[in-house]
Amino acid sequence: MKPESANMFDSLITALDFLTVLPVPHRKDYKPLELGKAAAWFPWVGALLGGLTALVYYGLLLILPRMLASALAVAFWIAVTGGLHLDGLADCCDGLLYAGTPQRRLEIMKDPHHGTFADIGLPLTILIKIAALYSLPLEVYGLALPLAGALSRWLLLPAGKQANARPGGLGEQFSASLQKGSFYLALIPVIILTYQLGWQAIAVAAVVHVCAWLIFRTAQVRLGGMTGDVYGLVVELGELLVLMGFCVRGL
Repeated sequence: MKPESANMFDSLITALDFLTVLPVPHRKDYKPLELGKAAAWFPWVGALLGGLTALVYYGLLLILPRMLASALAVAFWIAVTGGLHLDGLADCCDGLLYAGTPQRRLEIMKDPHHGTFADIGLPLTILIKIAALYSLPLEVYGLALPLAGALSRWLLLPAGKQANARPGGLGEQFSASLQKGSFYLALIPVIILTYQLGWQAIAVAAVVHVCAWLIFRTAQVRLGGMTGDVYGLVVELGELLVLMGFCVRGL
């Protein structure tokens, strides 16, 4: 039996490999149980991704106009995740907005081809994210970007405790393997970053959680539960809402 420290390290590597394209020991196939245990590290990895993006953004701002730097920083953000969550967002645009039965919506979301809603929703989301980063006060982006990465991936844990649209699938097994201790470890970077950013971050986090709950309920009504694509939607909208929240005037 592996010592606890070795198991924690394996879980961290699994989280890094699953959520990023960073050079870590590659795992070709993930078992739901392994991903469930690795979920404790998801917000930590998200904070790392946000921190790396903030560093890239800082470097770009030294040599480029802010709009171009913002676009390239978002491009880096997407690239370092391998576009993992954007595909889910696109599929949800097609499936959740389709006026049909839940079964038909699930079929549409499994289709590798994108429809009109995805063709509109995907580039629009990226454009809004670029605009939000461009509009973000320069004094907060160094912490706001890590918070966006951490908070959005923290939402994957409560998402994992929702009903699943496909019983017996990976999502259900992932949910079953989530442990209570994982929630405590996952909350640490979110709490630290929120504390550093102050009351505005608390307000932003509250809005993000409400919106996540609305997504959970929408998935339940229109799909019969959560799917992997809905997880991606939660992450992408979580990141976007955090950035937008720090752009609101008067807060």
